[in-house]
Amino acid sequence: MYQTKELTGKQKAAILLIAMGPDVSSLVLKQLKEDDIEKLTLEIANQRKVPQEMTDQVVSEFYEMCVAKEFISSGGLDYARDVLERALGAEKAMTILNRLTSSLQIRPFDFVRNTDPAQLLNFIQNEHPQTIALIMAYLQPEQSAIILSSLPSDLQIDVARRIATMDRTSPDVIKDVERILERKLSSLVTQDFTAAGGVDSIVELLNRADRTTERTIIEALEVQDPELAEEIKKRMFVFEDIVLLDDRSLQLVLREIETKDLGLALKAVSAEVSSKVYKNMSKRAADMLREEIEFMGPVRIRDVEEAQQKIVNVIRRLEESGEIVVSRGKGDEIIA
Repeated sequence: MYQTKELTGKQKAAILLIAMGPDVSSLVLKQLKEDDIEKLTLEIANQRKVPQEMTDQVVSEFYEMCVAKEFISSGGLDYARDVLERALGAEKAMTILNRLTSSLQIRPFDFVRNTDPAQLLNFIQNEHPQTIALIMAYLQPEQSAIILSSLPSDLQIDVARRIATMDRTSPDVIKDVERILERKLSSLVTQDFTAAGGVDSIVELLNRADRTTERTIIEALEVQDPELAEEIKKRMFVFEDIVLLDDRSLQLVLREIETKDLGLALKAVSAEVSSKVYKNMSKRAADMLREEIEFMGPVRIRDVEEAQQKIVNVIRRLEESGEIVVSRGKGDEIIA
């Protein structure tokens, strides 16, 4: 009987890709780095004839690890262990989890990552700001943004500052906070000091929060810690930063925006911003947009901010896909 434990991870990956067939394998390879693609391609080429029994074992192992990972993501390690033990027995379950957790870094507070932010807010809003900051630093940015937006303004500022200046947290402290959430997940916490928070963390969070929350926090930090506020602003992209886009990038963005949203977004901006937009439109389109804004009448600030946020989301999406480049300060000059 063939034993997959005798195979290297690279050999298993090659066998799995062969089993998937060329169409699916090509889609998988597209997601990998170039050097990984080269290594796997070479390994696939070296696989002459793989016995069907070994292929079946590799595919089965891959499936079991995917299922285990899904259980961990949805309910935590204890939940995954319980389900796998019932289905496969204690020994097989432990083998799968040991193999998975050796390569998968399980972050603290995973058990609340699928929790409704509104419910979580009710549980943590009366905790110390440092405790709230620690929990939010480990949540999904979308969850943390909702929680941050719902906190009182003074607490928003305090928590945001603590996340931005957070460096490393002792495992013992993390365990204590997890106990506050009444779940025993100490087995998920490694013995190394765990890094979370920092400027990148608060920037990602603020980028997903509403404009009012974002502005309140930034303005307060400009008074309390000007250097930190400046560092955060350098890494953020707000609607007014549209003037930083080169003409080609802005034209790509404008193709994705509906006229109504663009009109709302420009309803209360500086002449510099509106001029930049009009400059990158045809004369006819610019005239139509001016007419749209003129006949729009009074609008709610909230509607303007929502329209601006839609455009910012488009810009971030195009940047992430590599279609445009956003300059974020002196270190980001573009070389043609």
